[in-house]
Amino acid sequence: MTDKVKGPASYFPSTEKTYGKPMQHWFDLLASKLELKHMEQVEWLKTEHGMGHGHANAVVHYLKQQQK
Repeated sequence: MTDKVKGPASYFPSTEKTYGKPMQHWFDLLASKLELKHMEQVEWLKTEHGMGHGHANAVVHYLKQQQK
């Protein structure tokens, strides 16, 4: 039995399908923006890469969790 993915990672299949890039692409882009606050990173993904708010927030949130 497989557990359903929860939290920010639950957005990843939709994010990859919608924007045509693997998640690592987005993580790599954000690696150059680590000095920005959470919502600044979200806004950057939205304005510079056309990402929707929910997807951008999920990517940033997940990456921040991984850095702890």
